[in-house]
Amino acid sequence: MSHLIAPSLLSADFSNLRKDIEMVNDSEADWFHLDIMDGHFVPNISFGIPVVKSVKKYSKKTLDVHLMIANPEDYIERFVKVGADIITIHVEACKEKTAKILKEIKLLNIKAGLAINPDTDFKVIEKYINKIDVACLMGVFPGFGGQKIIDSTFRRCEGIRKIIAKNQVKCHLEVDGGVTAENANKLLESGADVLVAGSYVFRSNDPKKSISDLKNI
Repeated sequence: MSHLIAPSLLSADFSNLRKDIEMVNDSEADWFHLDIMDGHFVPNISFGIPVVKSVKKYSKKTLDVHLMIANPEDYIERFVKVGADIITIHVEACKEKTAKILKEIKLLNIKAGLAINPDTDFKVIEKYINKIDVACLMGVFPGFGGQKIIDSTFRRCEGIRKIIAKNQVKCHLEVDGGVTAENANKLLESGADVLVAGSYVFRSNDPKKSISDLKNI
């Protein structure tokens, strides 16, 4: 199966969001990636439930909702209600509640994802590998777009791919942060099959072509 591209709307033009949504709809992208930040778990605030609802209204693609927030369990049902197809939580935010929250997501008949930050041991994924549809590896410390990918991401990606193979599960391996056409091939060779790209897409002169370049690597 070919890899999937998920443009991150964090880098879109919020004064003309519908235009950017329609651009992604008309592109070779597979998912919309929606970063929800609360200013607590990460040092930035992005957008919340009303924006996801608006994106759903115009989107023709899967909505991949990434909750970079404290206490995500308080909001999961509301994000599902406004159209999330996948909800990804952070092991660092959920700690010992992780398995319970993943189960709650699955009970709402959508896909569950688990994200880990660059300083979290990637082996923690194995504990939850039978409960998730997406393993999300952060290539940067979450909070701000436009960062350069951390070099250890490729090795960590290989490690998670081995965990997925060893457990014989159907699970996407998504890399989020610092993805460009220059490193995408190496990420795919390292085992990634979903690439999240924000700045690389939306800050380029031709966003649709940038998506196509990532898709056709």
